[in-house]
Order: sequence, then C-alpha cells, then structure tokens
Amino acid sequence: MLSTYQYQKFPYVQPPEIAEKRPGHYPVVVVGAGPVGLSAAIDLASQGHAVVVLDNDDTVSIGSRGVCYAKRALEVLDRMGCGEDFVDKGVSWNVGRTFFREDEVFNFNLRPQDDHNRPGMINLQQYYLEEYLLKRARELPNLEIRFKNNVISVLQDADKATIRVETPDGPYSLTADWLIACDGARSPIRTMLGLDIDGKIFMDRFLIADVVMKAEYPAERWFWFDPPFHRNQSVLLHRQADNVWRIDFQLGWQADPEEEKKPENVIPRIRAMLGDEREFELEWVSVYTFQCRRMGRFNHGRVLFAGDSAHQVSPFGARGANSGIQDTDNLIWKLKPILEGKAPASLLDSFTDERGCTTDENILNSTRSTDFITPKSKTSTTFRNAVLELAGDYPFARALVNSGRLSVPSYLTTSGLNTPDSDSFAGNMVPGAPMDDAPVGGGQRPWLLQHCGNRFQLLHYVEDASALDAATAQALSALAQGTIPVQPLIIAQRGTAPSGLPTLIDSNQRIRERYDLQPGTSYLLRPDQHVTARWRQFDANKVRAALARATGNA
Repeated sequence: MLSTYQYQKFPYVQPPEIAEKRPGHYPVVVVGAGPVGLSAAIDLASQGHAVVVLDNDDTVSIGSRGVCYAKRALEVLDRMGCGEDFVDKGVSWNVGRTFFREDEVFNFNLRPQDDHNRPGMINLQQYYLEEYLLKRARELPNLEIRFKNNVISVLQDADKATIRVETPDGPYSLTADWLIACDGARSPIRTMLGLDIDGKIFMDRFLIADVVMKAEYPAERWFWFDPPFHRNQSVLLHRQADNVWRIDFQLGWQADPEEEKKPENVIPRIRAMLGDEREFELEWVSVYTFQCRRMGRFNHGRVLFAGDSAHQVSPFGARGANSGIQDTDNLIWKLKPILEGKAPASLLDSFTDERGCTTDENILNSTRSTDFITPKSKTSTTFRNAVLELAGDYPFARALVNSGRLSVPSYLTTSGLNTPDSDSFAGNMVPGAPMDDAPVGGGQRPWLLQHCGNRFQLLHYVEDASALDAATAQALSALAQGTIPVQPLIIAQRGTAPSGLPTLIDSNQRIRERYDLQPGTSYLLRPDQHVTARWRQFDANKVRAALARATGNA
C-alpha cells in the first residue's frame, strides 16, 4: 500500500560463530534493531565499545507507526551524530490546537522560549527514523548488525548472559557481558526469563489512516472532540514527510477491526473530514488498542530492558519512542564506565530508579489523557464536555483539557546520584534537570548543547575568561586527568580562558539567564546532559565528591 517509501531488504550474513564453528563472546549484545535498540548500540559504539545487534527481521518497520519525536529526543540523536537527518526530513512544529465540535478552545506552544536549536517536535514516519539510525550505525566500525538472527533462548549467571540464536544457516550460541533487550512490547526475552509486566488494557479502538495529499494546513497538531464529521468521538490530524498526513479516528470498543480497515469504510470517514473535493490516496491503515504496563525493574542481572520491552503507554502524548530513546541515553552512559572498570555494576540500579520514575509519570499522564479522550460513563462525558466548553474563555479550564499531554523532558530531581544544593539558585536548572539550550558566540557549533554531553563536564562561569586566575585554571584542568575525566567548559561574556581551557561566549546572555549564573558559579553535568550538582563557587574537592556520587563510587 505504501507509495511514498521503498523498502530495502538488508542482507543476511553468516555469523562467524557458524562459519568457524565456535561460540562467540562480546561485551554488549543488543536484541532488536528498532529505534531503541539502534539508539543504544550507536551510543555505545560511538564511544568506543564493541556492540553486536541481533534482529529477527531484514527491513525497517512496516507502516509509519511512531510519528512524533520531541525536542529532547532530537537532542539525544544530535549527540549520536544523526539528529540533522531527522530534522531535515521531518516536519517541525511547535503549536497544537484543540477543537470542541466546530470551535477551537485551546492551543499550546511546545517551545515557548526563544533561542533553542531544535523545535518542540518533529513528525517523521518511523521507517525513516530507523533508516537514518541504520545509516549512522554503518559508519561505526565497532558496531555489527546481524539481520535474520532470531534469539530463541537466554540464560544468565553472575558473569554473563548466554544467548542461543536461530539463523537461515542453523543455530549458534554467543555470550555477552551485558544483554540489552529492546525486543518490543511482547519481548520474547522477558518471557524466556519468566519476568512479569503489569498494567491494563484500555477498552477502546482507534483507526490510523495515513493519507497522501497536498494540503495547505499548517504544520500543527490538530485534535477534535466531537467534530461534526465524526460525532461523539475524537480525531487527530498530523502532517508527516512526503505529503503524508496521519489521521486517527476514535472508533469505540465495539468496532470490528477487520471491517474498519477496509478501504470502503475508511474512505468515507476521510471524505467526511476533508470534503468530497479533496483528492487523497490511502498510504497505510491500521486499527489498534493500547495498554499502559511496566516491569517492576528494568535491570535483571546481566540483562537490561529498554523501550517497549520494559514499559508501554498509550500513543497519546508521543511517549513511546521518545521515552525509549531517553531510556538508552540514561543507560549507556552508566554502562560505559562499568565496562571500563571505573564504576560498580550497582550503578545500573539507578537506571531502574530514574527511568522507573519517568515511566510512572508517563503512565500517569497517558492514563489521564486516555480517560479524558475516552470517558467511560455519562457523568465523565458531561464533565469532559463542560471543561471543553469553558476552555475557550477560562484559563483554569484549559489546564484541564487533555488531548494527550505531550512528551516533555524528565526531571530526575529525586535521583540518588544528585548532590543536593547547598547554595541558593533561581530558575529550573536544579540537580536532575535536563539542560536548557542557548546560543553561543562564534564557531561552527553555535548552540550550548552542541558542546555538551557524552562525558562529564564542569560548566564554570566568569565574566571575562581571560581574567581567570592561574590557580583556578590549573585546578579546572586537573579535573580532566581523573580516572573518570571531567571536562571543564568556561562560560563567559568575553575573552578566552588561559591554559587552553574550552571557552564559550554567552552571546546574548541566555546561558546566564537560564542557569542563574554569577561569577564563580559551577555546574557538574552528566554525560546525558542532566545537571547533577551546582555551586556558587568552584571547589575541586566538592566536584570530585559529586562525581563519585554520580557514578556510584561514593
């Protein structure tokens, strides 16, 4: 049915374990070459560690599936070296509009601040996401992807995971220090290990219709409650790449999925929405239900779960792939020092703690969205409609409208890896916060976040970088020589720091504003661009103590 995308079949290559009749061993094996598995593998391989990816298929995902990718996910993809491809191909947007019947009652802006590099959201079909991730993966010499390699058993002991794999040439075995399971919502690995996942299925059905058409609609998210073209139900409209538009129709639990997918039933719904005169072509049609579930823990010995294998949410709010990419961002920086013998394996407990809190938040918001969109009683419907009628005139009601609260960055404020503040600060850049972006002066990388991530860094502020005293410059430089290096990064209004210390000019004072900077202020930043500690004055001993805490070495 797809007319705008040509699927490529990736070749199967006989594994060396079969060719050489021997078992193999690898530091890390990733199962699943979807967005989450590829993100994990690219992140680790780009930082110098060998990774093998196993996937039972030989192409990218069929159908567009995931559509919306949030600013935070784009920033993670930037650090993996492939964000530009997504933004160039995708449809960037910041504004969403909510309608009740014929009237707009509410709108929002996902990027209310100026001076950020990335948009609030882009829309891009999932097959493009996977294609660009595969392109980046092939650029890394220490990353091997094995297609048509189906994992049929997993066992583990204290030191390793043992994996049995079926191929067109027969089975083979390999072992891994760490196995990352990114094998989807039905996760065979989760089943093989006898692990549970708890939650609930929502009693409703939705029709996805991707249509090809030329339309003058703006690049915005439009959501209707009870529109005249689909009474007593909801509809969502998104623009994607290649003039493809995603339309979601709420159907109700009693709808017959097979009947609803038939073109003779889909086309009249679309014509009622768009008008009889508009030409369009069906690209993809599917009917889905959804569930909110999560595992109790995401790390189980030598096996680590990320993305849908660990947790699932409803599609409202774009929390699926966005959350999975942030899972790997959280996991990989912790796994790296463990592989290098610089951090204890117990650091991975914080992966469950931090991403578990985020998962609970996602499930809560996803459930609230679903309850608002699909009320299950006459009383709930009456309340929902009253809120929508009031939202046009009253701000308090707008805050109650929930057509899918969209994915936002996770604030890890309760993490035990953070060092609590001992000084007073204003603003949102608290320990655990994801970094705000801001412009910086000069050079080929004009944004703050382009200079941050993939290692620990200390952001240190002075007004005139050239006036930084020698003792402080020496102490800052020494941090980069530690067992776990901390790269100093000088933020200044003018000048260049001595001793070759990297210097960024706060060109329009956005960094000073957003981080509440005063001369001497220092921020310790994690490899995933989260703040983990901050002080009003630089103290190397305090930095080292905070670093030890952030890496499980305290």
